Amino acid sequence: MHYVNAKGILTGGKGHFGMNIYRGCSHGCIYCDSRSRCYQFTHAFEDIEVKQNAPELLEQALKSKRQKAMIGTGSMSDPYMHCEAELDLTRRCLEIICRYGFGAAVQTKSDRILRDIDLLEEINRRAKCVVQMTLTTWDEHLCGILEPSVCNTQRRVEVLEEMRKRGIPTVVWLTPILPFINDTEENVKAILEACAQVNVKGIICFDMGLTLREGDREYYYAALDRHFPGLKERYIRTYGNAYEVPSPNNRKLMELFRSFCRDRGILYKPEECFDFMSRFPEKFEQISFLNG
Repeated sequence: MHYVNAKGILTGGKGHFGMNIYRGCSHGCIYCDSRSRCYQFTHAFEDIEVKQNAPELLEQALKSKRQKAMIGTGSMSDPYMHCEAELDLTRRCLEIICRYGFGAAVQTKSDRILRDIDLLEEINRRAKCVVQMTLTTWDEHLCGILEPSVCNTQRRVEVLEEMRKRGIPTVVWLTPILPFINDTEENVKAILEACAQVNVKGIICFDMGLTLREGDREYYYAALDRHFPGLKERYIRTYGNAYEVPSPNNRKLMELFRSFCRDRGILYKPEECFDFMSRFPEKFEQISFLNG
């Protein structure tokens, strides 16, 4: 872990912003796209870069913004990885978001988010908060191989249930589904049933498969060699160096996914899920305008 002073903390605009407080991750997921060389890491991925001035930068930015908006975090690096337990940078940023009346969309795999559930509930009461949880693998042993340094899927479902009890809407990322590993009807159906039980608002799944590019491909293949001997060679024979690596079961599993969500009234089209997460409530926009 090392510390830097960042020049800025918010990206994007047009009604919603992104924020990454950390760079790198300690969860060790074998398929992580953020390891890709296109993101130009100049340090080891596990050597977490900590933007120690993130709260100060965020407060400066929000002070100058008249129009309220949603602020997303967790798209590149999990905001609740291990170091957050002692650094509290995510919590401090959420406190600022709450104080200035902005909304938050937080993506994580970690149950550490429960530490801040009271704060998330307050943000949702004042504006809007959406908690996003990644679920890929129902089998506990397999989950420990694919996502070795983070709580298992059943525990993440418990987190979603706690959010439901507080009235905080949730969205699940059902991705990636790895060819020849967890791309089974049994696995996908178990996750979908759990999502329905905790009343998630939406589920994001572009396709059943994953993407591989320089940087994360090498890491993923090394993990296959360790845990699934011979599978790397099968990937190379089937996909070569393709970026998109679809499951051979993609069509059947996507039909299952879409049908399940339609039957239970769960958002499943990616654009609808993103619209829900990025849309700031109109009533709060009107209050902000009148108070401005």
